Amino acid sequence: MKKIILFSAILLAVSTTVTFAQPSKDKMQMNTKKYTCPMHPEVVSSEPGNCPKCGMALVEKKTTMTKYSCTMHNKVVKNKPGKCPKCGMKLKKMKMN
Repeated sequence: MKKIILFSAILLAVSTTVTFAQPSKDKMQMNTKKYTCPMHPEVVSSEPGNCPKCGMALVEKKTTMTKYSCTMHNKVVKNKPGKCPKCGMKLKKMKMN
Protein backbone atom coordinates (compact mmCIF):
# COMPACT_ATOMS: atom_id res chain seq x y z
CA MET A 1 0.00 0.00 0.00
CA LYS A 2 2.86 2.38 0.85
CA LYS A 3 4.48 1.65 -2.51
CA ILE A 4 1.29 2.56 -4.37
CA ILE A 5 0.93 5.84 -2.49
CA LEU A 6 4.62 6.68 -3.00
CA PHE A 7 4.43 5.80 -6.70
CA SER A 8 1.28 7.93 -7.14
CA ALA A 9 2.92 10.90 -5.40
CA ILE A 10 6.03 10.67 -7.59
CA LEU A 11 3.93 10.30 -10.74
CA LEU A 12 1.86 13.34 -9.81
CA ALA A 13 4.96 15.43 -9.07
CA VAL A 14 6.66 14.47 -12.35
CA SER A 15 3.57 15.08 -14.48
CA THR A 16 2.98 18.48 -12.85
CA THR A 17 6.61 19.50 -13.39
CA VAL A 18 6.57 18.43 -17.03
CA THR A 19 3.30 20.26 -17.67
CA PHE A 20 4.52 23.55 -16.21
CA ALA A 21 8.02 23.30 -17.68
CA GLN A 22 6.80 23.32 -21.29
CA PRO A 23 6.08 26.74 -22.79
CA SER A 24 2.59 27.24 -24.12
CA LYS A 25 1.92 27.62 -27.84
CA ASP A 26 0.90 31.26 -27.33
CA LYS A 27 4.24 32.13 -25.74
CA MET A 28 6.15 30.26 -28.42
CA GLN A 29 4.29 32.07 -31.19
CA MET A 30 4.74 35.47 -29.55
CA ASN A 31 8.52 35.00 -29.24
CA THR A 32 9.10 33.92 -32.83
CA LYS A 33 10.59 36.66 -34.96
CA LYS A 34 10.47 36.73 -38.73
CA TYR A 35 13.30 37.97 -40.93
CA THR A 36 12.99 39.12 -44.53
CA CYS A 37 15.14 40.49 -47.33
CA PRO A 38 14.75 44.23 -48.02
CA MET A 39 14.97 43.55 -51.77
CA HIS A 40 12.91 40.33 -51.83
CA PRO A 41 10.01 40.57 -49.33
CA GLU A 42 8.79 37.10 -50.34
CA VAL A 43 11.92 35.61 -48.68
CA VAL A 44 10.93 35.01 -45.04
CA SER A 45 12.99 33.14 -42.44
CA SER A 46 12.56 32.36 -38.76
CA GLU A 47 16.22 33.13 -38.07
CA PRO A 48 18.66 35.82 -39.22
CA GLY A 49 20.98 35.09 -42.13
CA ASN A 50 21.48 36.04 -45.76
CA CYS A 51 19.00 36.17 -48.61
CA PRO A 52 19.37 33.12 -50.87
CA LYS A 53 18.62 35.27 -53.95
CA CYS A 54 20.92 38.26 -53.51
CA GLY A 55 23.04 37.56 -50.41
CA MET A 56 21.89 40.63 -48.49
CA ALA A 57 21.47 40.34 -44.72
CA LEU A 58 17.92 39.54 -43.64
CA VAL A 59 16.31 42.15 -41.40
CA GLU A 60 13.68 41.69 -38.72
CA LYS A 61 10.19 41.99 -40.15
CA LYS A 62 8.16 44.62 -38.33
CA THR A 63 4.56 43.67 -37.81
CA THR A 64 2.35 46.69 -37.47
CA MET A 65 -1.32 46.49 -36.78
CA THR A 66 -3.51 49.31 -38.01
CA LYS A 67 -6.54 50.21 -35.93
CA TYR A 68 -9.53 52.32 -36.95
CA SER A 69 -11.72 54.31 -34.57
CA CYS A 70 -14.78 56.52 -34.63
CA THR A 71 -14.10 60.19 -33.90
CA MET A 72 -17.39 60.48 -32.01
CA HIS A 73 -17.26 57.13 -30.14
CA ASN A 74 -13.67 56.47 -29.07
CA LYS A 75 -14.55 53.04 -27.67
CA VAL A 76 -15.43 51.79 -31.17
CA VAL A 77 -12.16 50.30 -32.45
CA LYS A 78 -11.88 47.95 -35.46
CA ASN A 79 -9.03 46.21 -37.29
CA LYS A 80 -10.25 47.32 -40.73
CA PRO A 81 -11.81 50.46 -42.18
CA GLY A 82 -15.55 50.79 -42.23
CA LYS A 83 -18.37 52.68 -40.56
CA CYS A 84 -19.17 53.20 -36.89
CA PRO A 85 -22.00 50.89 -35.83
CA LYS A 86 -23.37 53.60 -33.51
CA CYS A 87 -23.48 56.67 -35.75
CA GLY A 88 -22.49 55.50 -39.24
CA MET A 89 -19.47 57.82 -39.54
CA LYS A 90 -16.41 56.64 -41.44
CA LEU A 91 -13.76 55.14 -39.10
CA LYS A 92 -10.45 57.03 -39.07
CA LYS A 93 -7.00 55.47 -38.86
CA MET A 94 -5.63 55.72 -35.32
CA LYS A 95 -2.19 57.15 -34.68
CA MET A 96 0.00 54.53 -33.02
CA ASN A 97 2.98 55.65 -30.91
